[in-house]
Amino acid sequence: MPALGYAVTYPFGIVGIILAMVMVRAISRIDPAEEAKAFALEQDSGSEPVQRMCIRVRNPNMTGLRLHEIPSKDSLGIIISRIKYVGETEVGAANADTVLHEGDTVLAVGTLTNLHKLCLIMGTESTEDLMETPGPVTFDRFVVTRNEVLGKTIRELELTQRYGVTVTRVMRADVEMTAIPALRLQFGDKLQVVGKEADIAKVASVLGNSIKDMNRTNFMPMFVGIGLGVLLGLYPFSFANMPTPVRLGLAGGPLIVAIILSRMRRLGSMIWYMPLNANLALRELGITLFLACAGLKAGTHFFEVLFTSQGLLWMACGAIITLVPLLLAAWIGRAFMKMNFMNLCGLLSGSMTDPPALAFANAINNSDAPSVAYATVYPLTMLVRILVAQILVVFFTR
Repeated sequence: MPALGYAVTYPFGIVGIILAMVMVRAISRIDPAEEAKAFALEQDSGSEPVQRMCIRVRNPNMTGLRLHEIPSKDSLGIIISRIKYVGETEVGAANADTVLHEGDTVLAVGTLTNLHKLCLIMGTESTEDLMETPGPVTFDRFVVTRNEVLGKTIRELELTQRYGVTVTRVMRADVEMTAIPALRLQFGDKLQVVGKEADIAKVASVLGNSIKDMNRTNFMPMFVGIGLGVLLGLYPFSFANMPTPVRLGLAGGPLIVAIILSRMRRLGSMIWYMPLNANLALRELGITLFLACAGLKAGTHFFEVLFTSQGLLWMACGAIITLVPLLLAAWIGRAFMKMNFMNLCGLLSGSMTDPPALAFANAINNSDAPSVAYATVYPLTMLVRILVAQILVVFFTR
């Protein structure tokens, strides 16, 4: 019977979410392009992007200092990768032991706010671009795929001491960061390395830089995670005044374990990483199998019930249960919380754990903004649904 009710009400469950988005957009006269632009500006204001600045050394107190001795440089998260000595015409690679002289020009990498602070300490901003200045210095980007490197800090790799190169930036999950020495490396991190071409080539083997390893699907960690999730899902949690224990089930258990393991990133030789293509394929396969099983179980009596008074009642109840909470949440989000429309669409999709609705929301303005809100509320929604369903069964059968 639950599978039959699910099958009858599911179609409007998808259409209802999309209809709620369309209604909110029409009633509020929202321009999705402007909302997407506002979301991008909000994201940019939350964290400054990594930039570069050329600084001319004018402070005489800098003369004779090594780069690692510059006051506040490390605390500001600044990396200096290139230097042009006073009187020289070529630029050279800079590292922690490079000695400064008054009149030298250096290229620093960091956030704009911190770069200006360092500029006040060292001298003045230079109009000369050391990236364009000739010299035996180049840069390349490498991906961290070697197990021996994972969990180590950039300082512990000793790339400067061993190869004379400097790591300036780290790209992790589309977020660019300054390569501070204390940053611990994770699988899939992309490092930008500056130095001489021959020295940079040696770094590739240290980090791994294997596209094959990046795209390889390692099934052992996945099945270990699923197994742990199933065990957690079967564990009974007892609460006061509840005659029956509550379980997270085969959906909630693996979800909680996946969140924990993804935060850990690795356990011994096991790396909790899955390529995007494999992730999407397994996700679609799981949804397809779930819907197929629900359809097979409900198919025997589906058409018998669909157009009966009971079937129509179920459909009406499903429409009310879908639309009313969504429209209420959308009204509160826009009127009181001043939520961005693109975020709101992701929240509505995540509150119903509905991937088709998320795809529609992403296609409104070819924006990934809804995915952020969707991923935030999805785990909580899934757990609450599992627990509340069991609590309601216990409550109405007492």
